[in-house]
Amino acid sequence: MQDITHILQALEAGDLAATDQLLPVVYAELQRLARQKLAHEAPGQTLTATALVHEAYLRLVGQSAEQEWDHRGHFFAAAAESMRRILIENARRKKRLKHGGDHERVDLPEISAPALEQPDDLLALDDALTLFAEEDPQKAELVKLRYFAGLSEQEAADVLGISRATAARHWAYSRAWLYHQMRGDTDQLV
Repeated sequence: MQDITHILQALEAGDLAATDQLLPVVYAELQRLARQKLAHEAPGQTLTATALVHEAYLRLVGQSAEQEWDHRGHFFAAAAESMRRILIENARRKKRLKHGGDHERVDLPEISAPALEQPDDLLALDDALTLFAEEDPQKAELVKLRYFAGLSEQEAADVLGISRATAARHWAYSRAWLYHQMRGDTDQLV
C-alpha cells in the first residue's frame, strides 16, 4: 500500500498524471466502503455505491491543490468524511418539500410495511457528531471512520495511530454519548 502514499505525494507536488494513477489503486477499497455504508440506508435509496465513490473522489481530487495527505490512512479518512457529507446532503435534499418533504416513499406491494425515517436519524446523528467533534475530535473521527467509512476497529485504530484497546474504549464511550445526545438526554456522561 506504499504506492498510494507515493501517488498522493506526487499529486501534492502538482503531477496531474498522478490523478489517473490514484483512482485504479483506491477504487476497489472506496467501493467496498461505499457499499457497506449504503447497506445501512433506508429502502428506496437512489444513491448507488458507484455514484457515492465518484462524487467523493471528485471532491477529494478536485481540491488536490489544497489537500495534503500524509499517508494512506489520511486519504481514506478524508474519503470517509467526504462520503459522510454527501450522504448528509442527500438526506437533507430528500427532506426538502420540493423532494417530498415528510412524505414517505412506499412500494405498492409493501403498503402495510412502515417506511423507515432514515433521513431524520442521519441528520440527528450528524448534529450530534458535530457537537461531539467540538468536545473530543479524536473520538468523533473514530466514529466517522467506523460508521461512515465502515472500517473495522483495528483499521480505524491504525488510521488514528492508537491501540485497538484504546479504540474499543473510545468507540464504547462515543456510542453512549451519541445515543444520549440523540435521545435528547441533558445529563452529561462522566
